[in-house]
Amino acid sequence: MKFLFDKDTWQEIYGAIRKNKGRTAITIIGVMWGIFLLVTLLGAARGVENGFNRMFGSFATNSVFVWGRATSMPFKGFQEGKRVRLTLSDIDAIEQELPEIMMTVPRISTNSLCSNGFKAGTFEVFGDYSELDMVQKKNLVYGRFLNKTDILEKRKVCVLEEETYKQLFDKDEYPIGTMIKINDTNFKIVGIYKKGAVSIDSAEIHIGYSIFQQLYNRGENIDYMFVTANEGTDIVQLEADIKLLLKNIHKVHPEDDRALGSFNMGKEMEKVTSFLTGMQFMTWFIGIATLIAGVFAIGNILLITVKERTKEIGVRRALGATPRDIRNQIVMESVFLTSIAGMLGIIFGGIVLVIIDSLVGDEPDAFMVNPTINIPIVLIALVTLVTLGTLIGLIPAGIATRIKPIEALREE
Repeated sequence: MKFLFDKDTWQEIYGAIRKNKGRTAITIIGVMWGIFLLVTLLGAARGVENGFNRMFGSFATNSVFVWGRATSMPFKGFQEGKRVRLTLSDIDAIEQELPEIMMTVPRISTNSLCSNGFKAGTFEVFGDYSELDMVQKKNLVYGRFLNKTDILEKRKVCVLEEETYKQLFDKDEYPIGTMIKINDTNFKIVGIYKKGAVSIDSAEIHIGYSIFQQLYNRGENIDYMFVTANEGTDIVQLEADIKLLLKNIHKVHPEDDRALGSFNMGKEMEKVTSFLTGMQFMTWFIGIATLIAGVFAIGNILLITVKERTKEIGVRRALGATPRDIRNQIVMESVFLTSIAGMLGIIFGGIVLVIIDSLVGDEPDAFMVNPTINIPIVLIALVTLVTLGTLIGLIPAGIATRIKPIEALREE
């Protein structure tokens, strides 16, 4: 290791690099581009993953949404076009038959005229249970969401979506505790929430399920249900089981695919996860391939350098330099160039990620959030780059050590 601290070795390396400034710069840029791409792409991929997590992080991802539609096939005396109307008893039935279900949340809705003094509009009002907040966590701006006591005591309280609040109230007017009218019935506002980039419904106003039943005389009928499964459940199979059971209850042909509508959040999240995995793989592949191409470029440049410096190497050999001395210098040049290029690539990659984060990271609906890369990954990439630089430097170094002094001195 003594050659690492030998002043003459570093002077020779510096002289060789200075003699070929243009070629050295091109070589460094080639390798720097490889690690720059790797850092930037990995950071961007992490940012996209963070963006998806922020959009979908509030969801119970192992959930299925089911609603009734019209049949497309006659069955057991019922004609095509019969409307399937789900009820609360359907929920009891599927929970008894399917133990893998953790929670089922029914919903009902209607459009209603709502007003606050002279400000009014028609909004979609939903009758909900407090458990809805477990299906998708509400991003509350003020107050709280509905709770179990609101449902049990049929309290006339409501939760507004932020845009609804803006239409019914003056700017910066504090709404919690104030009253609005929903179809001429006074409701006290207990919460305001902000809808995310991805939402499970178009609800603008939430009131308790029990008070909704009473005001709108909805009885046992529900519009749709959210079903959340226990951890580890095959959510696709559960969706099929739920729909088959509901078809049996409502006397629908088992092969009628139009009678019941559904949306499988777990299935959609699997697609998102597969997309993110594929993106990570492509990022690593492109980055590493570019990195390797840059390292080979260093090897090619050093091979040319060895050819050009044949006479110089011959003189050094004639003056007593050993093959080991020659090899160490060539390898050190390779390691030095790859190290400098690697550090520059990491620095520039980090700067680009900071710029991207400042441009898009603060947006509420940003697709890319906090694009960063783990320090251990950066260090591993740098060590790998230097190792590859060492190995590739052994090729021209080996050629240089085989140069015979007499033959080298004869070269013009």
